[in-house]
Amino acid sequence: MGSISGDTQPHHVVLFPFMSKGHTIPLLHLARLLLQRRLTVTIFTTPANRPFISESLNDTTAFILDLPFSHNVTDLPAGIESTDKLPSMSMFPSFANATKLMQPDFERALQNLPRVNFMVSDGFLWWTLESASKFNIPRFVFYGMCYYSCCVSRAVAIDRLLFGLQSNDELITVPPFPWIKVTRNDFELPISEGQLKGRKFEFTKETVIAASLNSYGIIFNSFYELEPLFDDYWNRECTPKAWSVGPLCLAEPPKGRTEPHNKPKWVQWLDKKLDQGSSVLYVAFGSQAEISPAQLKEIATGLEESKVNFLWVIRKCESEISDGFEERVKDRGIVVREWVDQREILMHESVQGFISHCGWNSVLESICAGVPILAWPMMADQPLNARMVVEEIKVGLRVETCDGSVRGFVKWEGLEKMVKELMEGKKGKEVRKKSKELAEMAKKAIEEGGSSKCTLDLLINETCGKKT
Repeated sequence: MGSISGDTQPHHVVLFPFMSKGHTIPLLHLARLLLQRRLTVTIFTTPANRPFISESLNDTTAFILDLPFSHNVTDLPAGIESTDKLPSMSMFPSFANATKLMQPDFERALQNLPRVNFMVSDGFLWWTLESASKFNIPRFVFYGMCYYSCCVSRAVAIDRLLFGLQSNDELITVPPFPWIKVTRNDFELPISEGQLKGRKFEFTKETVIAASLNSYGIIFNSFYELEPLFDDYWNRECTPKAWSVGPLCLAEPPKGRTEPHNKPKWVQWLDKKLDQGSSVLYVAFGSQAEISPAQLKEIATGLEESKVNFLWVIRKCESEISDGFEERVKDRGIVVREWVDQREILMHESVQGFISHCGWNSVLESICAGVPILAWPMMADQPLNARMVVEEIKVGLRVETCDGSVRGFVKWEGLEKMVKELMEGKKGKEVRKKSKELAEMAKKAIEEGGSSKCTLDLLINETCGKKT
């Protein structure tokens, strides 16, 4: 890490991730790609988020600038600076709206920086567009979603397809993509309720309008070969222009741990399973999903009855699973209650399946590792991502809910059945083969001559007038 001074290189990029690990990590990967192309990179964050960013980029020359985050916001507990720490996701709109209080400090900081060629900021930091415009900086918006989810959501909202339905599970066809059928349960408020007022809608409307109408471009963490039809549709029908520069996780250098004492206990456990010739199912639902105690119990029973080897990552607040569970499964299962390097787990040779909430970062990491998914979406864009994984690119299967609904309760019997199918069944074999094919395509996309590498080079050339 250096300090910004007058002799900085002329081409300079500002990155401003939203304060949530899932939104931050891809932009830190993008920082690496920009630094490799000899651009200067400045990342904005808040004091509580700085250590994570600093540690992630400690082998780079990225600059990190802190902006104070207001702790006097109604509806928000003091001291919280990231969504991972919110007691409940119902506080998300208040938290996202509170980020606007950083705008004056952000603009003061921009004023003192060397000339900025372009800015990439998260879609939830909608107000950064106004700041960028004041300083004549082209602003690219980053949502961390795939084209499929964006295109389907847009078509559904424009045609008001979710209004007047008999039930939340009624299947409806999406006109631009007649082979795709969705339900109201595939969407979050306000689209799913057709409710066009209230704080959540005001927030969504502001972010979407700012991003769609006035930004210079939108950056997708995807690659052309993964969803060509939706990439083409966006650039033909929607604004602003979209740029596919992913999978960004491939910019992160591999861990390369060799000494056993340097390895976390979960990597040592995976090594042991590999030595035994056993394959492992990885289970993780991200840092935001709220899972009921009753549902946790069913997951535990399903994993126990399935007899597969598993590594299950749970949040500390979900620590109570069921009496004696960990003792009973100790020879073939491990429960981890700390933050893990998910990509390192997925890249481990022993891992052959992933029960995932289908957050887009997780889907991409799984694709890059060639590991098939058992999709169990919980919130946000996850139900649409799950449809994409299972129905569109066919790299996964879906858990069975007891009422067949997208958001229904999952009983242990249904989970056990689908876990066995993924790890040992015929359908599991098919999606594993497809996953490995896509992993190769993902790797090629960021290599010399690959679609994502060429796209990022073009973006830099267009904004910096710089041949890379």
